[in-house]
Amino acid sequence: MATASDVQRLRSETGAGVMDSKKALEAAKGDFDKAKTILKEKGLASAQKRSDRETKEGVIEAYIHSGGRIGALVELSSETDFVARNDEFRELAREIAMQVAAMDPQDIDELLAQAYIRDASKTIGELVTTLASTTGENVRVRRFARFQLGGSNGEAA
Repeated sequence: MATASDVQRLRSETGAGVMDSKKALEAAKGDFDKAKTILKEKGLASAQKRSDRETKEGVIEAYIHSGGRIGALVELSSETDFVARNDEFRELAREIAMQVAAMDPQDIDELLAQAYIRDASKTIGELVTTLASTTGENVRVRRFARFQLGGSNGEAA
C-alpha cells in the first residue's frame, strides 16, 4: 500500500497527479524508482497521443547572457492560452532560451536531443514532454533564434 508521503514525494518529483502517482506506486509494489519509470512511460504515451493537436497559443521568451553579447529567442507553444500563462510553462520557455544561448543548437531536433544544462540526466525533449504530461496539452518548441555579437545570426526552425 502506498503511503500518503510516498505519493506526495512521487508527485513532487514527477509532476504527476495524485491518483496516477498512487497507481504507479501500487503497480511497482512500493518501488519508488520503478514507479517513476512507470509514470515516465505513461507520460510519454499520453504525450504521443496529443502530439497531433494544434498548438496556436504560447509565449516567446528571450534570454540575454550576462555581458549582453549572446541572446536567444524561443517560441514555446501550447494548445490554450491558459497553459501558456502558467508559471511552469513560462519558466520552461526561459530555460530553453538559456539552453539555446549556451549550446547553440542548429535545429529543433538537435535542441530537443541536447542534455539540459542544469541537469544532464534530462534532455530538453524530456522537459517538454514532462510539461506536456503535467498540463495534459500538446507542448512544443516551434522555433528559436540565437544571436551573438559580431557573429552570424540565423533562425533555426
